[in-house]
Amino acid sequence: MGERIGLRFPPHKVCWFDVHTRRPLAADWQQAWQRKGKSMTSAAHERLRECLARIYPPELAAGAYEGILSLLAKAEPPPAPKGDYFSEQTVTLITYGDTLNAEGEAPLATLRRFCRAYLADVLDTIHLLPHYPYSSDDGFSVMDYYAVNPALGTWQDVKQLGADFRLMFDAVINHMSAQSQWFKRFLAGDPEFNGLFFTESPEADLSAVVRPRTTPLLTPFVKADGSTVHVWTTFSADQVDLDYRQPSTLLRILDVLLFYVAQGAQVLRLDAIAFMWKQAGTPSIHLPQTHAIIQAIRAVMDIYAPHVVLITETNVPHAENVSYFGDGFNEAQLVYNFTLPPLLFYSMATGRTQKLCDWLNTLQTPSQRTAFFNFTASHDGIGVRPVEGILSADELHLLIDIVERRGGRVSYRAQSDGTRTPYELNCTYVDAIADPGLPLEVQVKRFLLSQGVMLAMAGVPAIYIHSLLGTRNDLEGMARTGQNRSINRAKLPLREIEMALSAPQSFRAQVFEGYKRLLRARRTQRAFHPLGAQRAYTLNGGAVLALERSAPDGKAKTLALFNFSDAPQQVTLWQDAKQEVISQRPIADKAITLLAYEMSWLRLHA
Repeated sequence: MGERIGLRFPPHKVCWFDVHTRRPLAADWQQAWQRKGKSMTSAAHERLRECLARIYPPELAAGAYEGILSLLAKAEPPPAPKGDYFSEQTVTLITYGDTLNAEGEAPLATLRRFCRAYLADVLDTIHLLPHYPYSSDDGFSVMDYYAVNPALGTWQDVKQLGADFRLMFDAVINHMSAQSQWFKRFLAGDPEFNGLFFTESPEADLSAVVRPRTTPLLTPFVKADGSTVHVWTTFSADQVDLDYRQPSTLLRILDVLLFYVAQGAQVLRLDAIAFMWKQAGTPSIHLPQTHAIIQAIRAVMDIYAPHVVLITETNVPHAENVSYFGDGFNEAQLVYNFTLPPLLFYSMATGRTQKLCDWLNTLQTPSQRTAFFNFTASHDGIGVRPVEGILSADELHLLIDIVERRGGRVSYRAQSDGTRTPYELNCTYVDAIADPGLPLEVQVKRFLLSQGVMLAMAGVPAIYIHSLLGTRNDLEGMARTGQNRSINRAKLPLREIEMALSAPQSFRAQVFEGYKRLLRARRTQRAFHPLGAQRAYTLNGGAVLALERSAPDGKAKTLALFNFSDAPQQVTLWQDAKQEVISQRPIADKAITLLAYEMSWLRLHA
């Protein structure tokens, strides 16, 4: 699959060529569109034009729209969707392509083999973390958007994985590798790549820029003509930011996204998207143009492949995070529920559920086609910005102390006044929740309790592979790379994992089998539909969290109870229950006892 090259012609016309044949693609987009049998969605086209008008001057917006029509006309037909994404059956596994390895086998093939053998009955979606050639940041400094990292496999391996599971791809479109051909051609002065990367004067007022890192915001590079340009580098000197002030940049990236969908992506994760539009003198985060670009991407997908779901990765305070839902129909269908991991960690650490309960009762989305992407762990650390205003400095310090006592680290971001503040806690969620000093049985119960809360919540659940496998902190990996995040990104020989999973008394096996039991139970309950209603309560002085769930039509209801304390708790039910869902035991009494760190999902009479 070769890259596409866009050439501009006056007055602001865009013609796209195949990089190999150099022949024009879709010169007459309307006829090409009709030949493919695609119906035009006038509302989405109108939204697209309106979005472009909010980003660019009129003449550039018109040229961008025409360029997008050309892209749509030449795009390969998208594969058929794998059912309705918004279903209680939808569960996502988050994993790198090479987390599991087997000698003599491409890691993507190993992943597929493992998932088919062990997980086919408990989840249906795989979030494949960046599987492209990269130069740093474990895949998030992409060198070639159109290629699969040969160390992982091929596009054929990706498509075979997609034949069995719905796929979620990373779209790392805020920045690109400084070692990519695109950036090298930019530095070489290639006219086709002029303006592709964001440059700024070091004299500009950048004091208001919100930083996710402590590294320099501008990085100097020397061009082929000997001049020095200062390139905006939000995350590192190897990750150079794209410049969306140029419509040609947006067209290039839309071509990438259409290509991903053609390769089988049905969910697109928009990485670090909040920083997409930059402007000196502003915070350069959440700017109106950023939202307009995401809405333009949504409109393009609504035209090309309406089943495609967009999810924004915006690790920011909750009110800012949910702004990426837009009006509920025009922006992202999903946003990460970034507040959940640190707040749930705090509740598990203290045994107090009031703050968690209060926050749960604030959660709402703007439409019945939007939902939270619930998770407790990912390839990154436990972000703490989302609990600003929820946890005090002392409460946050409690979590920091726990993480550091268990070998973890704290990563910081720079403030505008030159100080630094915690950004994320680097630790596996297993070690954050399951104190290694406790008896093994208690460790397993505590960790599964935390996961049970996430699985019972309204929204779509997502599970990091290392949580599913009960992985501890990879202290050796962190020491080897010198990167804090390596603590949570261990590479595991499949043979060793299978041996551990076959030993019933091992920690891995107990977590894995206990987790799968929860997933099987969850998928039987219509009340756990991601768009269903939710209401939280605290019981027994805050020791017990209760979560009422109901299906969108109200015809199925479940009450989930969670004992956050180390002592038994008796709960008197206020509704008639039919069955305990996890154990499948019938319920004949109004009073039930939850043992320490025990949970119970009760199917209620609707």
